[in-house]
Amino acid sequence: MLEAKNCLSCGDQIKGRSDKKFCSDQCRNNFHNQENQKNEYIKQVNAILKRNRKILESLNPDGKAKVSKEKLLTLGFQFKYYTNVYKTSTGNIYYFCYEHGYLPLENDLFALVIKKEYVV
Repeated sequence: MLEAKNCLSCGDQIKGRSDKKFCSDQCRNNFHNQENQKNEYIKQVNAILKRNRKILESLNPDGKAKVSKEKLLTLGFQFKYYTNVYKTSTGNIYYFCYEHGYLPLENDLFALVIKKEYVV
């Protein structure tokens, strides 16, 4: 005898085919809408990270550069989004968007760098 399955959305017992996952079209739609909402946040954050990386890359074609905070903000850079942080032995803190990074300096300036070991 087959074991009874429950709907992934509402938890009610499913009747019908053995491979059904939902008891109704409404439950199937509700389940997928909830999953898509979770994925939408991830997509938004990834888009911001990619845009930040692209901005850093465009301002740093030679691997080292200085740029003003105003310039970064004008291009749409969002400082609260980065992929990792690197603290040097001297206490400097670099923020990275993938392999492109920046170090806050005095007078609202930033040193831009590329972390070469990230490049495959």
